[in-house]
Amino acid sequence: MLGPVILAASRSDRMRRLVSAAPMTKQVVDRFIPGETVDQVIPIVADLTAKGLEVTLDVVGEDITTREQATAARDAYLRLVEHLEPLGLGARAEMSVKLSMFGQSLEGGHELALENVRPVVEAAAAIGTTVTLDAEDHTTLDSMFAIHEELRRDFPQTGCVIQAYLFRTEEDARRLAADGSRVRIVKGAYKEPASVAYQDKAEVDKAYVRILKILMEGTGYPMIGSHDPRLISVSQELARRAGRKLDEYEFQMLYGIRSDEHLRLAAGGHRMRVYTAYGTDWYGYFMRRLAEKPANLLFFVRSMITKN
Repeated sequence: MLGPVILAASRSDRMRRLVSAAPMTKQVVDRFIPGETVDQVIPIVADLTAKGLEVTLDVVGEDITTREQATAARDAYLRLVEHLEPLGLGARAEMSVKLSMFGQSLEGGHELALENVRPVVEAAAAIGTTVTLDAEDHTTLDSMFAIHEELRRDFPQTGCVIQAYLFRTEEDARRLAADGSRVRIVKGAYKEPASVAYQDKAEVDKAYVRILKILMEGTGYPMIGSHDPRLISVSQELARRAGRKLDEYEFQMLYGIRSDEHLRLAAGGHRMRVYTAYGTDWYGYFMRRLAEKPANLLFFVRSMITKN
């Protein structure tokens, strides 16, 4: 019941003003979204990579309703590429995009999203890095996978995300676990109906392990998106059984969540990538993350208290 309430709040101008004016808001937001501009986030990238971490960068933006907004999203990512180039980090600093930001939900959205994301993927490749297509709700996935397949014809390093709680995902994983593929597996956080997704947490966890086993035994490059200590341990064991070296898979976690674990994994020789979001629409991004999975609210509060 909490999810729809938070989602409604994310769309309310009145709630935006109230939350933005709250004394604790900036402290909380700064913990998880380290800047509003590319100039503010670039020093964060430099700091994280100096600590042996890798990053994937997400320019936040929600509720794209016009072609002009979709073009602006494309241009924001192109500016990010321009700022990353002098750092010379290559694939240590990649980008994550949601195709909804590139106009996927508009009329003619599939073609529009492909048209807008392609220049970003081209620019990323030119500086030695890549782009991962984030997964959104289940109604968008056929379009996302089709765009992913199209982009990989010219840019085979282009990654995508799969969500363990969807019934379809085991089949998607078998198709994607091939040479050169880069696949991030997450549990899934959108509110999906019982007709397409597991509703029980234990079932989602079991599915996550089954799908991760498919990816580890395949010939692609798995990216484990989880903060769950048990799943991290299981991932390491599955990688060992599959004979994978430490640089043949990676962990991914959100900026500001379990930062001590980021450093521990990196110190142990693992590739550890920090999902780092920035932008002016921090309110929409932050509230939607809570709406997708209200348990995140407790997780965020606990992280604020522990500071690690």
